[in-house]
Amino acid sequence: MRRFGRTMATAALAVAVVGGTAGWASGDSQRVVTGPPPGTAAWRADTVSGRALPDPATAAPHEVARFFAGLDGAARRELVRSHPLVVGNLDGAPLPLRYEANRIAIAATGEPRYASLGAPGRQILAFDPRGRGQVAEVFGDLEHAAHVSVVVPGSDNDATRHDARRGPATGPAGMAGALRAAAGGSTAVIAWIGYTTPVGVGLDAADGRLAEAGAPRLARFTAGLDAVGAPDPVLFCHSYGSVVCGLAARHTDATDIVAFGSPGMRAGTAAALRTGARVWAARGPSDWIADVPNVEFAGIGHGCDPTSAAFGARRVPAADVQGHTGYFAPGTQSLAAFAAIAAGEVR
Repeated sequence: MRRFGRTMATAALAVAVVGGTAGWASGDSQRVVTGPPPGTAAWRADTVSGRALPDPATAAPHEVARFFAGLDGAARRELVRSHPLVVGNLDGAPLPLRYEANRIAIAATGEPRYASLGAPGRQILAFDPRGRGQVAEVFGDLEHAAHVSVVVPGSDNDATRHDARRGPATGPAGMAGALRAAAGGSTAVIAWIGYTTPVGVGLDAADGRLAEAGAPRLARFTAGLDAVGAPDPVLFCHSYGSVVCGLAARHTDATDIVAFGSPGMRAGTAAALRTGARVWAARGPSDWIADVPNVEFAGIGHGCDPTSAAFGARRVPAADVQGHTGYFAPGTQSLAAFAAIAAGEVR
């Protein structure tokens, strides 16, 4: 009865928001960062050896990969020097070029909040300083990895908080680092904050607007991995990130999609995601996400609980997980299971 009451309360809130009587809910509304990266106009106006450069907004990652394959080293280096923000975010561009371009782009901002991202040895695969900032960081050797995983985080994550002090194995970087350590050296893991995440638990976290904007970006990112010859990835989708993964699922070549601490994936069943990937779900006993009603009404809420029998996902053991962010804590059942999935050990 209490859960039914929460469901009705959510429905009432949805009516209030849609009716315009919940003005408080727009207080943390985020401006979505979309489209190609800064510097795209100058890139489009440039050429190399008389050839037009691939349009970041329209060129498929495989087209980008073919373009760079036809350039010599000097031409590649000149594009990195002249257009670091574009090259650093250009899905399909060679990985070493993207790492170098993003190192230059981070330094060029001159902003202390981003300085640590440019430290020697870091592999920043994407960096966009617009808004709160977006970033993707690689843990491991992505060029030679036998297996690749992508951690897709939820609320309150951005480039400015990527290096913020957090508990061990929490936050996108902490989760990615813990997974890589557990899965072994043949696995590379990417912490991907490539979309505008909600802030807090207001309306942005309750509706699908930001996830709808993020899903095409995630799909393109995975296509970029494919274009440079990386293995098909496993997507580890936390909290609101699982909403993004749910909407992107049918447009990715993921082998597995793992939703944990999920409020729902905007689908009634795993089959409704229309993906060939195996779908997994986990929720710890003390995760507060269990108190979020699994409804979708007037655009509010994200639908069926992925850990429910009705959804039909494979269950990941999580009985010893603490709280909403403890799924990658060393020694937990969930981390062991995640590592086995990431390393391709589960058939």
